[in-house]
Amino acid sequence: MKIYAPQNPVARAKRAALVVVLLAVAVVVGPQAFANDTSADASTGAVAADTYVVMPGDTLWDIASSITPSGNDVQATVGAIQRVNVMDSSALRAGQELLLPSVA
Repeated sequence: MKIYAPQNPVARAKRAALVVVLLAVAVVVGPQAFANDTSADASTGAVAADTYVVMPGDTLWDIASSITPSGNDVQATVGAIQRVNVMDSSALRAGQELLLPSVA
């Protein structure tokens, strides 16, 4: 089986230009396609920093209260914890590991 590839200089230049453009696009778009943005919360500036193992009797509000700086909104921290951990509700179970956002 033989594969046909044009041998004239114009066709080679077009192929080379296409390869260069595709490689440039891959270099720019590739890292963004695999970037994981679940650990950052743009609305509160929170970034996942620590983990916390849920103890029996812990509530999401109690955990958020313990990491929220004085004067800041605890509800915003609860929301940030839920977003970072991709939680649909505030239900917790003992032994569960949570990523805690670093709040400023």
